[in-house]
Amino acid sequence: MEARAKLFGHPIHQMLIVFPLGLLATAVIFDLIHLITHTPLWSVISYWMIAAGIIGGLCAALFGLIDWWGIPTGTRARVLGLWHGLGNVCVVGLFFVSWMLRRPDPSSPSTTAVLFMLAGAALSLVTGWLGGELVDRLGVGVDDGANLNAPSSLKGPVSATAK
Repeated sequence: MEARAKLFGHPIHQMLIVFPLGLLATAVIFDLIHLITHTPLWSVISYWMIAAGIIGGLCAALFGLIDWWGIPTGTRARVLGLWHGLGNVCVVGLFFVSWMLRRPDPSSPSTTAVLFMLAGAALSLVTGWLGGELVDRLGVGVDDGANLNAPSSLKGPVSATAK
């Protein structure tokens, strides 16, 4: 099934997700650099990247929700889309908690703030895989002839007769 929310013929959700993924992943990298170098600037940059990543994540979520409503009920794609979306709400929530914990002193995040950020990053790997499963395996947002009940990619390739 093709995406419902499009811009110039391309799915908006798939265009937007690169921003929160890139910003939040880079925030993790910059915090790691801060931990290694003890240079406060890296942590301050991470703080603002988290803020931008949260905003980008919320924007992407809106268009993901629009697309999810268009997936027929009773399909594997609908269930995966629900887990993908709820998981990403948790990712944004974990990064938001990290950001809030950093607010008093962005140049020196607490261990708890860093742990929330790392938990969000770890969960984003799972939700990113689910998003990839939706697009690459099931064809959601890509093809009107999508196989919305294709088996998991962890079970091997889809046979030509299963398509």
